[in-house]
Amino acid sequence: ALPRELIESELFGSVKGAFTGAHTDREGLFRQAEGGTLFLDEISEMPIDTQSKLLRVLQDQEVRPVGGKTSYKTNCRLIAATNRDPEEAIKDGKLREDLYYRISAISVNLPALRDRRDDIMPLANAFLKRFAGQANRPLRGFTPTAIERLTSFDWPGNVRQLQNEIQRAVLLSEG
Repeated sequence: ALPRELIESELFGSVKGAFTGAHTDREGLFRQAEGGTLFLDEISEMPIDTQSKLLRVLQDQEVRPVGGKTSYKTNCRLIAATNRDPEEAIKDGKLREDLYYRISAISVNLPALRDRRDDIMPLANAFLKRFAGQANRPLRGFTPTAIERLTSFDWPGNVRQLQNEIQRAVLLSEG
């Protein structure tokens, strides 16, 4: 959802004056994740030209900030996710095939929440605990009716939708 320059600045860093609004040097997520793990969500939504630059970073293990002249070595594990079928995204021109093969050393296909209903209540309870704590609300569980509704709903938005609904319920709950 970010403009290309901002995505690249977030990932690779930027130097002061590289683009409008770049008032200071920015390190970038690759350098911040040095020696650790960087998680990229919805990778198939990333602009294709940014995917090319990402592929180059992964192959060369070097990152060059936007507008910079110096490259920096980088060493971090990359985990990427997409809600699309990667092969369909490749066919639709949304995901570079070479990038997919570069990042898919280990693939985990997680079925939709509607196909793993046993996960709904543990997730709902974890979200309830988190959001009730954040809101300082003494909520401890769900009514049987709420449990039935939660477990029978198809959750087209998957875990994010469940999370948002639990947060909304905590904020609106009177008991």
